[in-house]
Amino acid sequence: MQIKKGIPASPGICISKVFLLETEPYFVTKHLVEPEDIHREITRFQLAVEEAIKDIQALQQRLSHTLKEKTSSIIDAHITMLRDEHINNQITKEIKENRYTAERAVTTVLKRYTKVFLSIDDDFIANRVQDIYDIEGRLFKKLLKKRSDEISELKDEVAIIAHDLTPTQTISFDQHKIKGIATDAGGATSHTTIIARSLGIPAVVGLKTITFDVSSGDTIIIDGNSGIVIINPDEETIKKYLANERSFLFFERKLFKESKNQPAVTRDGHQVNLYANLDLPSEISLALKYEASGIGLLRTEFLYPSAEHLPTEKEHFEIYKKIVSRMGGREVVIRTLDVGADKLPLEGTAYERNPFLGFRAIRFSFQQIEVFKTQLRAIIRAAEFGNISIMFPMVSSYDEVIMAKNIMKDVKDEFAAKKIPFNNDIKVGIMIEVPSAAIIADILCKEVDFFSIGTNDLIQYTLAVDRGNEKVASLYQASHPAVLRLIKNVIEVADKNNKTVGMCGEMSGDILYTVVLLGLGLKLFSMGPLMIPEVKKIIRSITFEEAKKVANEALSFADAQSTTNFLREYTKQIVPQLF
Repeated sequence: MQIKKGIPASPGICISKVFLLETEPYFVTKHLVEPEDIHREITRFQLAVEEAIKDIQALQQRLSHTLKEKTSSIIDAHITMLRDEHINNQITKEIKENRYTAERAVTTVLKRYTKVFLSIDDDFIANRVQDIYDIEGRLFKKLLKKRSDEISELKDEVAIIAHDLTPTQTISFDQHKIKGIATDAGGATSHTTIIARSLGIPAVVGLKTITFDVSSGDTIIIDGNSGIVIINPDEETIKKYLANERSFLFFERKLFKESKNQPAVTRDGHQVNLYANLDLPSEISLALKYEASGIGLLRTEFLYPSAEHLPTEKEHFEIYKKIVSRMGGREVVIRTLDVGADKLPLEGTAYERNPFLGFRAIRFSFQQIEVFKTQLRAIIRAAEFGNISIMFPMVSSYDEVIMAKNIMKDVKDEFAAKKIPFNNDIKVGIMIEVPSAAIIADILCKEVDFFSIGTNDLIQYTLAVDRGNEKVASLYQASHPAVLRLIKNVIEVADKNNKTVGMCGEMSGDILYTVVLLGLGLKLFSMGPLMIPEVKKIIRSITFEEAKKVANEALSFADAQSTTNFLREYTKQIVPQLF
């Protein structure tokens, strides 16, 4: 039994078999071969090695005129490793002594080398890990003859273990088959984390070496509440976690029933609104099920699958109209396109070394005016059929607000000239996710109807931490004094100017921060729909006066860890079942 600690990403407990998602997903069965089949497995391995070497040599020959010396030496190194007597003897030994299949023996031995290389503080040695990945993939292709079934074709319930997952991979997961997720990479606000939460799949990320520690077929426990992963647990541990899983599910169901038809109001009568964040239109069912008071963030990036197919005004309009119609008069905040040239390379855009600090979000829209106007036209037209507000992302200056509003006015003027019906009173807001916007909130609020604090980016830009980089994930701290002070400033400025202020970042749905945000005066929390009952439970368990005292004390700490410990202990006293 092996216990690993990562970053809790999506709540819940999963006890399942491992499906190790490699670069190409091969399913390595854990069954043992019969003694009479050992020689056959050794022969299969030896033939796979020879065929892999032939493939590499053929590649080397075919590209002999174009290969640079360094590239050629890398290919030579692959051949040398495939012929390495020590490695091959170890693989053969695993087959003979442990009755492993050739596939399992290969992955077992090569993972040992990978872990050793990763532990050495030498760039050259560490880079050899990629060579091992390449060799393992080649051997698997030869041993299996074909790729295994894709994830979408899985017949059994599994836990997905991967180095990292793309948003589209995670979105495509069948919740009935994929019971949990654990990854080497990722942080508390990575796209994998956000989507796993919205799908209700327990997840732990930032485990660094989980893909080297497990094999497909292993039993694994993924505790998304605490960030603990247990590999091949004993019977006693399994029984304990089965009880925890039943207890958690029971409490979640009880929480859902208790919160149904109940307002998000403190014990002394302070009312707040709980909205939902949506990544896809299909998630509106969850928003309605968990009684979201509105949609605080409708991400529209799903409409832009590639630069080859840009959505038409009609496609935009029909989706927005359908969503607002289903929300029955409740507010729907639509965020305009929030991508960069790295994700949507259109004519006139160029490669950027650091797209996160480059031409993205509202900056990208200003360059791609027709793409921007197409979306604005659809949003403004759809506002005739429901309560729509529009929100501009990554605003960093006063000039950007004015420019966005002027473009929006141009669209309205076009409609008026053509006598096309539209809602002229649509509310306009901006995301506060760049430190400069938080600092000049008093200037910006005079030009908008509302703010929405996007903590995912606000934290990473304030602390200079890439939230998707597992090497610095521990530095991504929502409870950092600088972050809390920026949030406090934005809320105070909005209140002073009678403007609405909400929060749509992941911090809004994290129960660790519910009390402090409430105490700072936040009146609109927008989150993944599944988090609504938990946040509502905490709000209904305290008074507003108590929350204000907690906020004042939280602001007194000099470091993030002290603040986190204080908030965790306080929240644990209120609702111990959530911890």
